[in-house]
Amino acid sequence: MPFEEELLDLARKGADEAEVYALTYEETPVSFEANRLKSILTRQSRGVALRIIKGGRIGFAAGAGPERPQELLEIALETAQFGAEARFHLPPPGAYATVEVYDPALEQVTVESMVQAGQSAIDRIVAHTPGILCEGSLVKRTSTLRLLNSAGASLSSRKTVFSARLEGTLVRGTEMLFVGDAQASCRPALDLSPLVAETIQQLELTREVAPAPQGEVPVIFTPKGVAQAFALPLSMGLSGKNVLQGSSPLADLLGQQRFDPRFSLTDDPLTPFAPGSRPFDDEGVPCRPLPLIQAGVPRGFLYDLQTAGMAGLASTGSATRALTTLPAPGLSVMVVSPGDVSYVDLVAGVSEGLVVEEMLGASQGNVLGGDFSGNVLLGYKIQGGRLVGRVKDTMVAGNVYALLKELRGISREARWVGGSLLTPAIACQKVFVSTKA
Repeated sequence: MPFEEELLDLARKGADEAEVYALTYEETPVSFEANRLKSILTRQSRGVALRIIKGGRIGFAAGAGPERPQELLEIALETAQFGAEARFHLPPPGAYATVEVYDPALEQVTVESMVQAGQSAIDRIVAHTPGILCEGSLVKRTSTLRLLNSAGASLSSRKTVFSARLEGTLVRGTEMLFVGDAQASCRPALDLSPLVAETIQQLELTREVAPAPQGEVPVIFTPKGVAQAFALPLSMGLSGKNVLQGSSPLADLLGQQRFDPRFSLTDDPLTPFAPGSRPFDDEGVPCRPLPLIQAGVPRGFLYDLQTAGMAGLASTGSATRALTTLPAPGLSVMVVSPGDVSYVDLVAGVSEGLVVEEMLGASQGNVLGGDFSGNVLLGYKIQGGRLVGRVKDTMVAGNVYALLKELRGISREARWVGGSLLTPAIACQKVFVSTKA
């Protein structure tokens, strides 16, 4: 009998309800440093987690597996004595959508081809800008998730992910410039030309240094800027757990016009070949697209089984977890709807302002309240409707909920950031900008 079935069978006898969550994966990262190959690794991992309900309370145990099932059960039973009150029952099998997250072509990708793709991309960047030092990585990963429970669910999902990252550091006198880009997909993509092109464009735009504007000025956040400044506060505000705790600024605003009518946000775990996609969540609840904000109006929150039970609602299929943690509600694939104006026109409409490409330390401050602040790692000054040079020693700060109330515009072009966020550029009316004297 497979280990997962053996563990579930044993847990059924000692607990009222039981769930086995098992994850195995194999990944091969190819790393580069100082413009040359640094290392090639292949690593495998397996882990298993047991969650039970005993006497109305939740018990939990996890191990690297294959652990002895009796030991895991004993730990879970012991923790159940002090565990939280269970406000749910484990779900029976449901109707699961088909979502493409596995590509067998990944198995045909060789280490040699990954080395060649990475080195070729770095060579092209160095040829454009001699003296730049590049690092990066290409990673291929295949994982299998098995989820079984005492309600009869027996689920399995196999996923492939191929990711690539390039970063360049250029020293100019006493200054250091950081450029680069990344991409991720469930399908292999050895053509790194988009990353090279983006990095070279950044190098071209940073040839000149321009004094940053100060005070409250128009700021355009590129997709990477949106990811770093907006994604975390919004995901926390939309969490049903924070709503229950009364700490979400959106808790009492369902159905009310809270944001600019042009702003819409959906969690879509059925997006084909997005690394964050999945047919069922980490508790076995079927996934579906969830409109969270429509035309500026909050429409719903993210719930797992426990928080949904506490709220008197049904789970939204939003449970996420690591092997060593209990489930919690979270986003799968965050999709911000595109606007109706080009990025070029967004820039052209600003007489003086800033483009934020990348930030450092944006999660400082009261993130749950929507605040962000951080140094601009890569950004450009807008003067007279065009980019005139990069800014340095610059910091931006604002509140997501205030900024999204009235926008200058949203670009029609959108791009993936990290494989779990698809977003256009967002142009804000006034963001606080400061620089060192």
